[in-house]
Amino acid sequence: MPKIKTHRGAKKRFKFTKNGKLKRFSAYASHLKVGKTSKRKRRLRKGTLLKKVDSKRVKRLLPRG
Repeated sequence: MPKIKTHRGAKKRFKFTKNGKLKRFSAYASHLKVGKTSKRKRRLRKGTLLKKVDSKRVKRLLPRG
């Protein structure tokens, strides 16, 4: 049985926490920053945890070795 390859796009976008949950970064943070308030940009810097429904799909793309 061959090894399962990691999805390279998913690897760049998601990280596992110590407890095995998935962390993601906020969208809308990369460009058009002039129109956003400082408060909004500050909030977008932080990552959040992925929802349980989505994490099941993403975990299939990221085998833990």
